[in-house]
Amino acid sequence: MILTVHFSSKFKKDLKRIPEEGSESEQMQSVVNRLKNGEKLPEKFRDHKLKGKYAHHRECHINPDLLLIYKIDEAKLILVRTGTHSELFK
Repeated sequence: MILTVHFSSKFKKDLKRIPEEGSESEQMQSVVNRLKNGEKLPEKFRDHKLKGKYAHHRECHINPDLLLIYKIDEAKLILVRTGTHSELFK
């Protein structure tokens, strides 16, 4: 099943900090496409559940210090936040 992608307002702001051209943008698009298509992410993305403030969410690593926080809710892929560890977990 293909999920419908939704963007939180914070994710939209976070995304503006990532250059549109370049490997980070391409990697982000690749990960979002995999998630949207219901594919399991390869181990290198270190996909895992979160606790605390982001309970019921998941996090994966686009690169070593660029994270994507997302949630899958029924037929929706909700992109919640993206950024570095220090930006997201202050």
